[in-house]
Amino acid sequence: MNIETVGIVGLGLLGRGIAACFLSHGFQVIGYTRRQQTHDTAQGYIEQAISDLIDRGNHPPSLANRWQDRYTPVTDFDLFSQCDLVIETVIEDIDVKREIFDQLEDVIRPDVPIASNTSALPISDLQQGRKHPHRFLGMHWSENAHATRFMEMIKGVQTSEELFEQVAHLAKRFGKEPAMLRRDVPAFICNRLAYAMYREAVYIVEMGVADIETVDRSCRNALGLWAAMCGPFRWMDITGGPAMYAKALGGVLPSLNNSTELSQTMKNMIETDAGGVTNGKGYYEYEDGDEQKWEHIFREAVWHVKQFQDKFFPLTENSK
Repeated sequence: MNIETVGIVGLGLLGRGIAACFLSHGFQVIGYTRRQQTHDTAQGYIEQAISDLIDRGNHPPSLANRWQDRYTPVTDFDLFSQCDLVIETVIEDIDVKREIFDQLEDVIRPDVPIASNTSALPISDLQQGRKHPHRFLGMHWSENAHATRFMEMIKGVQTSEELFEQVAHLAKRFGKEPAMLRRDVPAFICNRLAYAMYREAVYIVEMGVADIETVDRSCRNALGLWAAMCGPFRWMDITGGPAMYAKALGGVLPSLNNSTELSQTMKNMIETDAGGVTNGKGYYEYEDGDEQKWEHIFREAVWHVKQFQDKFFPLTENSK
């Protein structure tokens, strides 16, 4: 699979980071959004991301003056006929995504892979009604998309096995370490694990075991210690062995929350439109400037994790 030109549909927070990632690895990028203001914001973000990659990601200084020649912002899909890969990263609305796919399929070649950066929608559902459903797959990115190794790739029921393997191999060209899901399940891997943790965290607070800040502190000082180093299975192996954990689970499982309904706390968050740090409504109180403060802390954490992983777990063609 020869991929040199990548089309990005949607230049929000993730889309512009994805564009920066491809540009920093030598690809041609065509970025689509309808609003000029979004284009302007994306350009500024990409420029800052490229600067970060030069300063902290070992990319050559010459990249600062080269990426603009390989980036084309557009407000329609005409130039997408040149694309060898298209990544859709618009809002999590299946009807909106299907409308985008309708337009793309009128323009791009039949053999061009189309990847959806959905975080939860079933890829098999997105394939329904498509002209060439075998070329659709999930490609789940995370912030900061230009720096993190994270990528989940999801195979829909109709996705071509050959195409799936080829795109996974391509992911290593732009600095990712893809986790390949052979079965299309809601929320994929990381979000499924995270949602189980969120449910239990709320349950602990509702039971009166500890307050919100205490739960957060416990996770930060425990999960934060090892999660960049390994996943849950490796952690069990190196801290006592699976048998020990299995015995402990037997006693704990009956006490865990297994509700299939939202807790009242979660329902309240919906009713109050809790946007967290973005609108000041969340589990904590926020003041002006806090959104930028936490964005900075998160950005710093991303780079520290990347440097740690690059040192101890260098990426290779055979990385698993």
